[in-house]
Amino acid sequence: MTQFESAYDQFQKRGAAVFFIAAQKIDGLFRGKAHVEKHEYPFPLLFDETRKTTRDYGVYHAIGMDAYNIAHPATFVVGRDGKIRWIAVSPSQYERPRLEDIFAAIEACDKY
Repeated sequence: MTQFESAYDQFQKRGAAVFFIAAQKIDGLFRGKAHVEKHEYPFPLLFDETRKTTRDYGVYHAIGMDAYNIAHPATFVVGRDGKIRWIAVSPSQYERPRLEDIFAAIEACDKY
C-alpha cells in the first residue's frame, strides 16, 4: 500500500480510482482495523473476511510457503466500461507489479 500511497497523485492524474481489498479478518491476527486507523490512506481499504472476493477473482491462496488462507497480491485495472483490462497476480507475498506497468495498463484503457 505504501507504493500506491506515494504514487497516489499519479493515479489521480490518470483518472484512476485506487482501492485495496485485504483477505483477512478486520480484527484478526494482523490487526487490520488498527492498521487502517493508524495510517490515513488516501484510498479505501476493504476487508474480504470470508475470502469470497478473492476466490471469485481467482487469487485465493489457501496454503503456500509464504502464506496461509489469504490472497496472492493482485492488481486489477478496470476500464471505464467496467471490464477488467489487465491483471497482475504476484507469485509471492513480497512481489508486486511495477508502477510503470500499472500506469501503462491504465493508459491503454483509453484505447477501448
